[in-house]
Amino acid sequence: MPRLAPIDFENLTPEQTTVADAIRNGPRGGLRGPFEAWLRSPGFADPAQRVGAYCRYGSSIPSDLNEMAILMTGKYWKAQFEFWAHARLALQAGLDPAIVEAVRTGAEPPFKREMERVVFDFVSEYLATHRVSDTNYRRAVETFGENGVVDIIGVVGYYGLVSMTLNVFEVELPPGETNPLE
Repeated sequence: MPRLAPIDFENLTPEQTTVADAIRNGPRGGLRGPFEAWLRSPGFADPAQRVGAYCRYGSSIPSDLNEMAILMTGKYWKAQFEFWAHARLALQAGLDPAIVEAVRTGAEPPFKREMERVVFDFVSEYLATHRVSDTNYRRAVETFGENGVVDIIGVVGYYGLVSMTLNVFEVELPPGETNPLE
């Protein structure tokens, strides 16, 4: 049961309306996931959703690898809605279904491209130790450049925020969907 009642979109404050319209009229096209919770604090919601739009749609990291980093973050936080939503998006972006399943179950992914391994190793190490070794840092910079490393960190950080929001407010999956994470 979600902790927040559905927001009354007919009675939003002017600030809430501005943010809700920016989200609905942006690349997302709707208010799903953390956005109803965030609308309770429009001053927070607006910059957060703009960072998220960059992380999801403007990142210099290829979209399939960006989605893998998002899945890894959702798995780390055990965010059911996050993993459910982005598993579909990862597949649409071309991520191998076997990699999605391996991330979901904690198995070793069957990588076919070195850049997949670079993102996986970088994000895995960071989530496990809250640091990145010189080796994984250098590999990431050589593969994606400094801009790409910043984008990877941004994606992991932003989707950590999203995952925490979804978990704290107990945002449920749509009816009929099954939690993907054990």
